[in-house]
Amino acid sequence: MKFLFYTHSAVSDWNHGNAHFQRGIMRELTARGHHVIALEPADGWSRSNLLAEKGRSAIERFRDDFPELTSVMYDPVFDHEAWFADADVVIVHEWTAPDLVARVGRARANGGDFTLLFHDTHHRAVSATQEISALELENYDGVLVFGETLRDGYLRAGWGKRVFTWHEAADDRLFRPLPGIDPGADLVWIGNWGDDERTAEITEFLIQPARELGLSGTVHGVRYPPEALAALAAAGLRHEGWIANADVPEAFAHHRVTMHIPRRAYRESLRGIPTIRMFEALACGIPLVSAPWSDTEGLFRAGQDFLFARDGAEMSQHLRDIRHDQALAASLSASGLETIRARHTCRHRADELFEILAGCGNRHVSEDLPAKEAAA
Repeated sequence: MKFLFYTHSAVSDWNHGNAHFQRGIMRELTARGHHVIALEPADGWSRSNLLAEKGRSAIERFRDDFPELTSVMYDPVFDHEAWFADADVVIVHEWTAPDLVARVGRARANGGDFTLLFHDTHHRAVSATQEISALELENYDGVLVFGETLRDGYLRAGWGKRVFTWHEAADDRLFRPLPGIDPGADLVWIGNWGDDERTAEITEFLIQPARELGLSGTVHGVRYPPEALAALAAAGLRHEGWIANADVPEAFAHHRVTMHIPRRAYRESLRGIPTIRMFEALACGIPLVSAPWSDTEGLFRAGQDFLFARDGAEMSQHLRDIRHDQALAASLSASGLETIRARHTCRHRADELFEILAGCGNRHVSEDLPAKEAAA
């Protein structure tokens, strides 16, 4: 089958976590023998910022890190319809420009012989509702959203014909334990600043515990203002800026523990949805402590796969326990990895995607359905 993925960027993950899962699912589909192409705007802000900050070598790393993936850039005169001609599945991410979202929908309505899906992995449905409600989704065969709460919102608003929950997951070809590396530092956190979406949370759950415990550690991420950089330095944490997602497993391996600090929109309005970094960290076997969020869908086993911290004091206590209790650290590492491998890899999500495609009437999917579904 031929898959087209409209992405904000497959080449760049600068302040663009959506690229992580998209790359993972495209790699999985490619490994199964499908023809997969990512389409991305030539002037995308993620790619432009990465180029400006790190230079062309950072862009060219995409080919080295993900040689099986193909990304094609489009501009205003790009002939999108020519690419639809032999496509079997087109998946359009919600960061795609609204006029292009509508254009792809019209191509489907005008006889396009492909299954068309809209893919939402962001909080704009609750933080910028008017922008999402203005999208023309009536010609899409289905909508993929990364949590039940978001699915409920789409259904209540009447956005799209069918809405399917399709969680993000770890690309465990990339995210895996690296046992040959001995941790040399205590704490690593990988996350962008996010303006006012988690400023207070970063202070309470990261900076203050690190300062209180005297932890050694590293913070990766972009868009940190000067006052945030000063606070990290005062807490004894090194800020090392952007890190390519392909380098993250090694970064985890060099540290003893990491943390999950969700943005406020996910904690308050999109309950049940963790960041993809949580899947990736657990897939690497690093112990993890999470700031508050509600695992309403039972994705993980709290207290077994990871530890919850209700406030900064509990975060400090959990970090202290993991630092001094090797058995606890090993147990968290093993349990988290077990849950990822059992439920939350891109192989699992590819199986789910083919079930969704079958439900949308795609005639090519029987050979890719899980054995239990194909036999039904």
